[in-house]
Amino acid sequence: MSKVSQQNTTAETNGVSVIFTQANTSGLQQVPQLVPVSPGGGGKATPPSKQGKKNSALDRSSDEYRQRRERNNMAVKKSRLKSKQKAQDTLQRVNQLKEENERLEAKIKLLTKELSVLKDLFLEHAHNFTDNVQPVGTESTSTNPDGAGQ
Repeated sequence: MSKVSQQNTTAETNGVSVIFTQANTSGLQQVPQLVPVSPGGGGKATPPSKQGKKNSALDRSSDEYRQRRERNNMAVKKSRLKSKQKAQDTLQRVNQLKEENERLEAKIKLLTKELSVLKDLFLEHAHNFTDNVQPVGTESTSTNPDGAGQ
């Protein structure tokens, strides 16, 4: 078994410290932990995906701000309409399935009644058939209708 050591080294990039931890004696493993460089520790470290973006706030009266708001408002409206349409489609599908379920349940009732009637007819016929048929060992000594005899 290899001995695991816990040596920590740090490297600073773009105001964020990346911690390196030695997992095995074979080499260093980079652990993606963001640690603020400032000694105060009061703020959050900036994730790498947000580091390249501008932090300047847009003036509410600027044309760019108005365009962004307009685009966002249209996107929100489109998203809400799409959501409403999806809910309506789902409700319509639910109603269709309910109707189909009712129709199938009615068909089940009808087929169950038909099966019961057919079973009764079959059992009645089978009972009548067994009453009219004599067992094989108890044949009567009547002559053959042809008169031929054996």
